[in-house]
Amino acid sequence: MITDDKYQRLEIKRTLLGQLKQEHAFWSYEPESVNVDSIEDDQLIALTMRYLDLPEINQLFKIYSGPKIKNVWKRLLVPEGEYLYTLNRFFAWYYFEAKSPDTYLKSLQTRHINKLLGKRCNY
Repeated sequence: MITDDKYQRLEIKRTLLGQLKQEHAFWSYEPESVNVDSIEDDQLIALTMRYLDLPEINQLFKIYSGPKIKNVWKRLLVPEGEYLYTLNRFFAWYYFEAKSPDTYLKSLQTRHINKLLGKRCNY
C-alpha cells in the first residue's frame, strides 16, 4: 500500500536514512552530504534491503510500489551473486513470492550476465 501523504513519505524516508546512517551504510560519504534530497530512491531501496531489517524493509512498501522495489532489487542486489545469495533467496521467497527461489535467482543472474556479455560484444 503506497501512501499519498507527502509528509508521511518524507518522514519514512528520513527515518530510513537515519537508520542507514546508524548502520554506517554511507561510510565513504561526508555525513552532511547524505540527506533526503541527495539520495536517489533506488539507492534508498537497495541500501535499506541490504542493511536494515524486516520492519524497515516493510516501510519501503508504504512509499514505493512492489514492482519498483522488485526492479531495484533485481538490478542492484541480485547481480551480487554469492555475496548476497542468502539474503536474495529470502527476498525472492518472502517479498516476491518465488515458488523456487534458487531457480528464480539463477535465472535472474544468468539474464544479467547475458546482458553484460551482449553489451560487451557490441563494442
